[in-house]
Amino acid sequence: METELHTMNMLFQQLGLPDSDEEVERFIVRHRPLPRGLMIHEASFWKPAQAKLLKESIDLDAEWAEIVDELDARLRY
Repeated sequence: METELHTMNMLFQQLGLPDSDEEVERFIVRHRPLPRGLMIHEASFWKPAQAKLLKESIDLDAEWAEIVDELDARLRY
């Protein structure tokens, strides 16, 4: 069984956001740090569909879960 490795750029594509390396980094810098105790999908800068994708990815341990965890970590420091 082949599994496709997802990248941060691909996650940003899924979220409908600019996905170049520079735009991803700019987004992260602009929105960090997330407050302690705030789940990534609860952040006010997400549109409802984006928040849903992030929440479901984590809740269902879906194919995007690992890269969503990475985004979460990068938004916290």
